[in-house]
Amino acid sequence: MVYANTLCKKLLNVKSAVVEECDFYSDQNGVSHIRIQARPNRWHEDDCPFCHRHCKRYDKKNPQARTWRGLDWGATLVEVSYDTHRIECPEHGVVVADVPWAYPNSGFTKDFDLTVGWLAVYLPRSVVSEYMRIDWETVGRCIHRTLNDIEPERSRRLNNLVNIGIDETSYKKGHKYITVIVNHDTNTVVWAAQGHGKTVLESFFKELNAEQLASIKVVTGDGARWITDCVNEFTPDCERCVDPFHVVQWAMDALDEVRREVWREAYDEVQRLKKEHPRKAGRPKEDDVEASILRAAKAKAEEIKNSAYALGKAPENLTEKQQLRIEMIAENNDQLYRAYRMKERLRLLLKIKDVDEAEETLKQWLWWASHSRIPAFKELYRKIKRHKEHILNAIRLSMSNARIEATNNKIKLIVRKAYGFRNIQNMLDMVYLVCSDLKVPLPNRKSKAA
Repeated sequence: MVYANTLCKKLLNVKSAVVEECDFYSDQNGVSHIRIQARPNRWHEDDCPFCHRHCKRYDKKNPQARTWRGLDWGATLVEVSYDTHRIECPEHGVVVADVPWAYPNSGFTKDFDLTVGWLAVYLPRSVVSEYMRIDWETVGRCIHRTLNDIEPERSRRLNNLVNIGIDETSYKKGHKYITVIVNHDTNTVVWAAQGHGKTVLESFFKELNAEQLASIKVVTGDGARWITDCVNEFTPDCERCVDPFHVVQWAMDALDEVRREVWREAYDEVQRLKKEHPRKAGRPKEDDVEASILRAAKAKAEEIKNSAYALGKAPENLTEKQQLRIEMIAENNDQLYRAYRMKERLRLLLKIKDVDEAEETLKQWLWWASHSRIPAFKELYRKIKRHKEHILNAIRLSMSNARIEATNNKIKLIVRKAYGFRNIQNMLDMVYLVCSDLKVPLPNRKSKAA
């Protein structure tokens, strides 16, 4: 037969501890609790919680016992109680002595923190909070302790970086951004910080030593000048690539600007016809020429207004209805159709594998855009000309920011699941935990890697 103290020790999943006694009680709400009186064994009762060095005792035990929450046993809440004391560590100073069942400065057992961290990866934080019977903000602190346990030295992510991607993504309304850096080779987030711009990115490069900076060979990102300036300053020998996805996005923005301008002209034409030919009393006759002209103008304006999705798709992916819209634009509006063709030509040339062929095709496209007599594409011509070398680098090296865009989607999902973050550090902890190859261990489970 197993003794009660041995059973409690096994259920707590702690080896270097001694269980002295346990008792049940009910709180004022009728919830059943079990309180376990435990202590570290005599070889570890004066260990530092940070470096685990055996240290000199600083004072006597606290007369008021400290309590830690453990994982529930069925419907019963578990508490671990111990009379703590302080020790004096040569490195960390005067701190509370280590207990084997909890992380430093935690009010929960290690198994509890790890379970909360595992649940938070897959479930909304409000659900985790309700299920584990803890405060919403406490979930964030449990995640922080979980991350520090399974990856105590996050700076190791900065070793052996070769191909990295830089991007910023919004996490809150009001232009609230975080800057994210992804290792293309491992598809993991290696660094993230609040804000965006040159100052934030400089702080990343300043964290790297000379060897780490020298190992970086390729940096991808959008055409932001602050990225280029930092790359030229800290890693001048690496290849700077402008992601083809962002180049196509620039073209899409220019095309949409042309579409809006054409729609405004069509809408103004409808308003002009309405003023010139006011509607008469009664239903218009079928053979009323003025009414038919007005209907045609309205239909044209409506087709242009609703053509944004069709203009953005590749021709091979158009539905039959979208194909008809493109044909209507080709027949009735030469400027918008030319803008659509230039967007498609740019998209296709970015898929060319041979860099010499891509360079020649891009040269022809730049001439076409500069002579297009379309202001939005003339501006796009100047932008692409400035980044021509970086675009060709991306084609030559077959590099893109597709991985980091997928990471941005994960980050937005993290924010949605948590219904937003008030504490930016909690969000960054979740980003490091989810957007990496880290696996949160569950109590008494063999890891899949093993």
